[in-house]
Amino acid sequence: MVWMRFVSVPCIVGVMTGSIYADKRDYRSQPFRKAVAIGDSVTAGGTALSPEQSWVSLLTGLINESQMKPVEIVNNGIGANLISPRSTLYDKSQKPALERYPEHVIAYRPDLVLIAYGLGDALAGSPLAPFLEDLRHMVLDIKKQTGAVIVIVNACFMTAFDRHEPFNRASVASIEGSNAALRSLAEECDVLYADVFIAQGMAPWTVDPVDGVHPNNLGHRLIANRVFETLAQNCSGLSEKALELRKTFKPWRPTREKQIQREFFKKQQK
Repeated sequence: MVWMRFVSVPCIVGVMTGSIYADKRDYRSQPFRKAVAIGDSVTAGGTALSPEQSWVSLLTGLINESQMKPVEIVNNGIGANLISPRSTLYDKSQKPALERYPEHVIAYRPDLVLIAYGLGDALAGSPLAPFLEDLRHMVLDIKKQTGAVIVIVNACFMTAFDRHEPFNRASVASIEGSNAALRSLAEECDVLYADVFIAQGMAPWTVDPVDGVHPNNLGHRLIANRVFETLAQNCSGLSEKALELRKTFKPWRPTREKQIQREFFKKQQK
């Protein structure tokens, strides 16, 4: 009876595992060809030391490492960009997302859209309810008009809440609350959600030490990695290059392992 139990358990686990794999949703089985990022100053590049070190550029590189043909990503992030005319401090912001997304997103006919809002509105002290209503409208319309994979990128971690008046009306607690609402909104709209705030681990050394708001180069790297991780976990098209190159793969481990063994035994013989 004991032997039968040992045999049956792996079989049950195997069946359950297979079922889990079968239920895994694939948001896109093809490589990405055209992407658009829309957001505020963090998306625009913040205080990254070069355009190539901003999170959108770094993400482009990560995607291109995974596809046989490169994706084209248009970065339409604008500093001090809020969600809508209903946002607090609208008069001090650039043209808000709700007014510009038809031209700056839909017109490109993208298959991937990165939407990064929340930090600016939190700093402006915008009420959460209308912010979510306007973001929901934008997300659902982009989804309907383009059929693109959409990723909501939440508000990143920052440290200097007492500076940059009048954009000084947020706190860690208010950003965390806004991010929790963004996660729920992503689930409601059936789009992906990248938690870049968590990716930074509330580490102050991932934030620009001068302005205390924007991620530094390390912060941008963490944001890009988290967005890519979200895409890779949900879009099988990003496995294209790995699958294609596997066809002509030449094993390299045996050579390295033999070298390690030779060096080990040499030391043993001394």
